[in-house]
Amino acid sequence: MRLRKSVCASIRLQVSALLVVLIAFAGIGDAAEFVVKESAGGGAVVTIDGQPFAAYVVDQANKPYLWPIHGPGGPLMTRSWPMKDVPGEKHDHPHQRGLTFGHQGIDGTDTWAEAASYGTGEAQREAAAKLGRIRHRAYLGLAGGQTGTVHAISDVLDPTGRPILADERRFIFSLDGDARVIDVDIDLIATHGAVTLADMKDAGLYIRVPESMTVDAKQGGAIVNSGGQRDADAWAKRAAWCDYNGPVDGSRLGVAILNHPSSFRHPTPWHVRTYGLFTANPFGLKALDPASESGEIRLEPGGRISLRHRFVFHRGDEKEAGIAAQYEAYAREPRPPLGRNGDVGPGAK
Repeated sequence: MRLRKSVCASIRLQVSALLVVLIAFAGIGDAAEFVVKESAGGGAVVTIDGQPFAAYVVDQANKPYLWPIHGPGGPLMTRSWPMKDVPGEKHDHPHQRGLTFGHQGIDGTDTWAEAASYGTGEAQREAAAKLGRIRHRAYLGLAGGQTGTVHAISDVLDPTGRPILADERRFIFSLDGDARVIDVDIDLIATHGAVTLADMKDAGLYIRVPESMTVDAKQGGAIVNSGGQRDADAWAKRAAWCDYNGPVDGSRLGVAILNHPSSFRHPTPWHVRTYGLFTANPFGLKALDPASESGEIRLEPGGRISLRHRFVFHRGDEKEAGIAAQYEAYAREPRPPLGRNGDVGPGAK
């Protein structure tokens, strides 16, 4: 009897051990589940394991934008205004919405600013008369799984509503540890004839960081780029990456923008401000640096400009987050081409 009990106990121990091993191995392959769904107003919502990550908004301004964007642990990683009025946030530059792209001079058309950006004087009215829009046309793909993808095509319209440029963009949402990552691939394509993009300070892919993170808030916020320039000294400098970090909801968090080597005019100049604007601007070479050559570029019919960037929303500062190493890894990755949709046109970089 004792032997039988001993054998049974041994078997139970072995079964328990096996179950622990199986459970452990089952956990090794676990991956976050991204879900991407079209939302009211024609936008899209991205969740990760049922929790909000980001929303793509297409019907609230003169250009599409991502807002809100939730970082590691869930806090918001952009200023909320003008989408939402939050105590303590500045109400400057109402066109700086979340994460978006704009350009102040596409054949004389301004998609950077909005009507609310200007006053009522004569000069302001003349500036507002140049306002155009980037109008969302259709989704080329919405997909979830181990990553999330929003692939869209838009039209750049002049003030009369005439299309002057196509804007194809693909957002890929992923995780790197607990850092949240958004790859932003944008192609600007001259599908409606030749077009000139002027040398402008206010142009490019940008994010408006949380108020508490800004250098001007004097709560410990910092800007640093791959060349080691910091804070105001990083403005207009060309660099492979730039990081903005500081306190958000009681923790030190940051957002790094990595500029892929295949991106137009890499390494890009950075229109990054201590008040919270954070822009990769390869267009305004002379506007940012008077000693530079003009950044104006003319696209012939079918011509294409490719912009390739990765946003890393991370914990800690740029050293704790290993941003330099993350950039090296990103730089080795091939960026899949856009232009698979026939009506966009193959073009050329």
